[in-house]
Amino acid sequence: MATFLLFAVLAGLGLWVVSAYNGLISLRNLVQNGWTQIDVQLKRRHDLIPNLVNTVKGAMEYERGTMEAVISARAKAMGAQGVPATAEAEGQLTQALGKLFALMENYPDLKATANVLQLQEELTSTENRIGFSRQHYNDVATEYNTKQQQFPTNMVAGLAKATPADLWVITDAGERAVPTVDLSTRPPGA
Repeated sequence: MATFLLFAVLAGLGLWVVSAYNGLISLRNLVQNGWTQIDVQLKRRHDLIPNLVNTVKGAMEYERGTMEAVISARAKAMGAQGVPATAEAEGQLTQALGKLFALMENYPDLKATANVLQLQEELTSTENRIGFSRQHYNDVATEYNTKQQQFPTNMVAGLAKATPADLWVITDAGERAVPTVDLSTRPPGA
């Protein structure tokens, strides 16, 4: 009877180790998938930007510095590696695009162009997708990190070669800034 009880305890412990190990592997794969989904949306964003710059380039010839800043930020974002560096580079790209969109407001003919409107809509849609992908990534990365730290799963984390996943954190103060919206009917500067 004692042998059977010992065997049952060892079998139960073995099943728990396998379950904890598989749970950590599953969460790690979800984190990798979450990052891949962000990467897909960032590629879409990076692919749209040259089209937008080329479309507005002729009409905004006096705004060359802004367009060069967008192109430079895009190149930096495309070359970024890892979550923290990518988050920082993408924040800078978001700021550069914001400045470009703000300047485009000064060109009414440009704003009315179908190509520009379509590209702006596609970029806005892509920004929303990126936001949802970031949220999903941070959710699964947090769950993975928490599982690694909880007892008794933390005893199996080394077997699963589990390491904490970086979270997507906004480090750029400009991206954190709250936009100012004025819906009054008074003219600007009045």
